[in-house]
Amino acid sequence: VTGSSEIASLFQVSQAAADLKQFCLQNAQHDPLLTGVSSSTNPFRPQKVCSFL
Repeated sequence: VTGSSEIASLFQVSQAAADLKQFCLQNAQHDPLLTGVSSSTNPFRPQKVCSFL
């Protein structure tokens, strides 16, 4: 019984890994860590200061 339980557990891990890999490949084009962030849409860029002297 323990052997079949371990096999079922390994199958679940393998299926989860395959699902995760498929998700990553399908969404890679939208991942800012892979594609980068343009400076115009980057909310963390330093703000430009407008000052009149």
